[in-house]
Amino acid sequence: MDDRTRTEFADFVAAQVRPLLGFAHALTADPHDAWDLTQETLARMGERWGRTSYDAPAAYARTVMVRLNIDRVRRLRRELLRSTPDPEVAAPAADLDGVEAWLVEALATLSPRQRTALALRHVEDLDVRGIAERMGCSEGTVKSQLSRGTERLREHARELGMLAAREG
Repeated sequence: MDDRTRTEFADFVAAQVRPLLGFAHALTADPHDAWDLTQETLARMGERWGRTSYDAPAAYARTVMVRLNIDRVRRLRRELLRSTPDPEVAAPAADLDGVEAWLVEALATLSPRQRTALALRHVEDLDVRGIAERMGCSEGTVKSQLSRGTERLREHARELGMLAAREG
């Protein structure tokens, strides 16, 4: 990588690290996993930076992040099947750029696919088709993940008294 390319990538990292970290936090619901995912995404981008031309490098970085997160979840599932989880250990709810603790806790209760779909919808403001492309699934799957995830967030808010219980 020459000096000009290195400088371009450093500028990209400086501009995108906070937005990528926020998106990663929405995907993982854990600040430590979010940092790991952000670093891995930037490492992957850096490996190809000088050799590949990106029309929208920030959007591509988010696509890389979503796919890395899907791989991470699959790997965790395999590891969990082989080990006995410790119910005493829970990820701390951290405040990231004004995100309320109850929301971080509620996001942690969602399945990884629901969390990913909701993050792409509300953080990235993608439509169903865009989410399906990023997640590599059908639009129907995206719709069901969004619906189920949103309902679980509502249930969590109701339990905390933040929403009135449904009538009738």
